[in-house]
Amino acid sequence: MNLTELGYVAGWRLVRALPRPVVAAAFRAGADRAHRRSGGGTARLRANLRRVVGPDLPEAELDALVRRGLRSYARYWMEAFRLPALSRRQILAGFRLDGQEKLAADVAAGRGAVVALPHAGNWDAAGAWVAATGWPITTVAERLRPEGVYERFLAFRQGLGMEILPTQGGDRPAFDVLVDRLRAGAVVPLLADRDLSARGIEVDFFGGRTRMPAGPALLALRTGAPLYVASLWYEPGAACASLEGPLEVPDPNSGPLDQRVRTLTQRIADGLAAGIARHPEDWHMLQRMWLDQGTATDGGTAAQPSAATRTS
Repeated sequence: MNLTELGYVAGWRLVRALPRPVVAAAFRAGADRAHRRSGGGTARLRANLRRVVGPDLPEAELDALVRRGLRSYARYWMEAFRLPALSRRQILAGFRLDGQEKLAADVAAGRGAVVALPHAGNWDAAGAWVAATGWPITTVAERLRPEGVYERFLAFRQGLGMEILPTQGGDRPAFDVLVDRLRAGAVVPLLADRDLSARGIEVDFFGGRTRMPAGPALLALRTGAPLYVASLWYEPGAACASLEGPLEVPDPNSGPLDQRVRTLTQRIADGLAAGIARHPEDWHMLQRMWLDQGTATDGGTAAQPSAATRTS
């Protein structure tokens, strides 16, 4: 077990053992310390939030937003570490989904549903809530390095009742398994606001170009399952989410598959942007997001795209 894995193990054990107010205060203090130091992740969050709020917001107000954003991100980690210790009743009470009747109807009808999520609020609490409600849920997880960390996150999410598929290295391609699960009536939530493969679909997002994964659109087109876009945010007493959709899916006669995937992925991007704009402090995006951002924490100034992001 290396130091990274030891850190996660200690976090899970210690955070669950201490009273929530004590842990919350410690995580909030850590977020404020990160804000004062303004390291790489904080600078990137600042640049990303500037894109969201636009150029007219005064710097002092943007700085306050960044501080709230870091506190929200710290709250996500604190609550993720504490989730395995919660009872089913506590999981159900600690999360609210506006529009849950839509998913209930989809599961009951056996058609399943695809839900495109942003890295916002607490998506782990959302998945745990779906499982605690008694609905089948399957999603994917990036293979982290070292492998021990990935295995622990896998066990963490499986312990909450979610079926987790690796993005690569599984017995079958994850996409094929997700198709089967949707046809069996499962809920399939997928993080959709950032592409990790450099093969995603280029979309307009807050006035700039970025890439988002094609998976949610492809699954909806392949299976006919309804496709929703989720907004996620925090309120003082709960993690919250709401559903937009089902989105209108392009008609098969409207063009070739790749064109329909692009059209539908742009609709996902528009839905994600609307939710993020309502709750920008709860968008946990501390990584490079737009194609014209340099690799350094440059505040979003234009740069030549790298080979990994250059349009073919």
